[in-house]
Amino acid sequence: MRIEWDPKKAKAKRTSTDELRPEYQRSDFPKGLVRGKYAQRLRESSNIVVLDPEVARAFPNQEAVNSALRCLIQIAERHSAKHPKKRRAG
Repeated sequence: MRIEWDPKKAKAKRTSTDELRPEYQRSDFPKGLVRGKYAQRLRESSNIVVLDPEVARAFPNQEAVNSALRCLIQIAERHSAKHPKKRRAG
Protein backbone atom coordinates (compact mmCIF):
# COMPACT_ATOMS: atom_id res chain seq x y z
CA MET A 1 0.00 0.00 0.00
CA ARG A 2 1.39 3.38 -0.99
CA ILE A 3 0.28 6.70 0.45
CA GLU A 4 1.08 9.90 -1.39
CA TRP A 5 1.03 13.38 0.07
CA ASP A 6 -0.95 15.88 -1.94
CA PRO A 7 0.08 19.49 -1.19
CA LYS A 8 -3.16 20.77 -2.76
CA LYS A 9 -5.22 18.89 -0.21
CA ALA A 10 -2.98 19.74 2.74
CA LYS A 11 -4.01 22.81 4.69
CA ALA A 12 -1.93 24.57 7.29
CA LYS A 13 -3.75 24.94 10.57
CA ARG A 14 -3.35 28.43 11.90
CA THR A 15 -4.51 29.37 15.33
CA SER A 16 -4.00 32.43 17.45
CA THR A 17 -1.36 30.50 19.45
CA ASP A 18 1.03 30.67 16.45
CA GLU A 19 1.88 34.27 17.28
CA LEU A 20 4.47 35.49 19.74
CA ARG A 21 3.13 36.77 23.00
CA PRO A 22 4.60 39.76 24.82
CA GLU A 23 5.28 37.62 27.91
CA TYR A 24 5.57 33.91 28.75
CA GLN A 25 5.08 31.96 31.97
CA ARG A 26 6.76 28.73 33.07
CA SER A 27 3.36 27.07 32.85
CA ASP A 28 3.45 27.73 29.08
CA PHE A 29 6.17 25.04 28.89
CA PRO A 30 4.75 21.90 30.53
CA LYS A 31 7.87 19.82 29.76
CA GLY A 32 9.98 22.35 31.65
CA LEU A 33 12.81 24.68 30.77
CA VAL A 34 16.51 23.84 30.78
CA ARG A 35 18.91 26.73 31.24
CA GLY A 36 21.85 26.62 28.83
CA LYS A 37 20.50 23.56 27.02
CA TYR A 38 22.54 24.29 23.88
CA ALA A 39 25.47 26.19 25.45
CA GLN A 40 28.02 23.37 25.07
CA ARG A 41 27.05 22.76 21.44
CA LEU A 42 27.45 26.48 20.71
CA ARG A 43 30.87 26.58 22.40
CA GLU A 44 32.07 23.62 20.34
CA SER A 45 30.88 25.07 17.02
CA SER A 46 31.89 28.67 17.63
CA ASN A 47 35.17 30.49 17.12
CA ILE A 48 34.36 33.43 19.36
CA VAL A 49 37.13 34.43 21.76
CA VAL A 50 36.58 36.78 24.68
CA LEU A 51 39.54 39.06 25.33
CA ASP A 52 40.50 40.30 28.75
CA PRO A 53 39.61 44.00 29.13
CA GLU A 54 43.24 45.19 29.17
CA VAL A 55 43.95 43.25 25.95
CA ALA A 56 40.77 44.51 24.27
CA ARG A 57 41.76 48.12 24.97
CA ALA A 58 44.89 47.64 22.83
CA PHE A 59 42.85 46.84 19.70
CA PRO A 60 40.28 49.19 18.14
CA ASN A 61 38.54 46.46 16.08
CA GLN A 62 38.69 42.85 14.90
CA GLU A 63 40.90 43.70 11.93
CA ALA A 64 43.57 45.01 14.31
CA VAL A 65 43.37 41.82 16.39
CA ASN A 66 43.63 39.60 13.30
CA SER A 67 46.53 41.60 11.93
CA ALA A 68 48.46 41.35 15.20
CA LEU A 69 47.83 37.62 15.44
CA ARG A 70 48.95 37.06 11.84
CA CYS A 71 52.20 38.91 12.58
CA LEU A 72 52.72 36.80 15.68
CA ILE A 73 52.16 33.61 13.68
CA GLN A 74 54.75 34.71 11.11
CA ILE A 75 57.29 35.49 13.84
CA ALA A 76 56.69 32.12 15.50
CA GLU A 77 57.04 30.28 12.19
CA ARG A 78 60.30 32.08 11.36
CA HIS A 79 61.64 31.38 14.85
CA SER A 80 60.78 27.67 14.71
CA ALA A 81 62.37 27.36 11.24
CA LYS A 82 65.64 28.88 12.50
CA HIS A 83 65.61 27.01 15.83
CA PRO A 84 64.28 23.49 15.38
CA LYS A 85 63.53 21.66 18.60
CA LYS A 86 66.30 19.47 19.87
CA ARG A 87 65.30 15.99 20.93
CA ARG A 88 66.39 14.96 24.38
CA ALA A 89 67.65 11.50 25.07
CA GLY A 90 65.64 10.02 27.82
